Amino acid sequence: AAHAGDAAKGQKVFNKCKACHEVATDKNKVGPTLKGLFGRTAGMIEGFKYSEGMKASGIVWSEETLKPYLTDPKAVVPDGKMVFAGLKKEEELENVIEYLEEAAK
Repeated sequence: AAHAGDAAKGQKVFNKCKACHEVATDKNKVGPTLKGLFGRTAGMIEGFKYSEGMKASGIVWSEETLKPYLTDPKAVVPDGKMVFAGLKKEEELENVIEYLEEAAK
């Protein structure tokens, strides 16, 4: 799938995320692993303690659902545990999503 993002640039954007998230392994950190993210229903990683709002959100992760969530996590899941303020630049969003599509398989 061809997207507007640049995975190499997205890897740099992901530096903002990697203190809390792992992409290449099943290891949960402060946040849940992102391995296998695309197509997964939010709040479903075994052994990770999600907020009730995230578990009840019904979100299935895709480019379409990640964009609003990564822009403003608290607007999408108000009681979510992610303290990240969000990515405000469209280019950073496109790039990090492209990176995640390649790295989080």
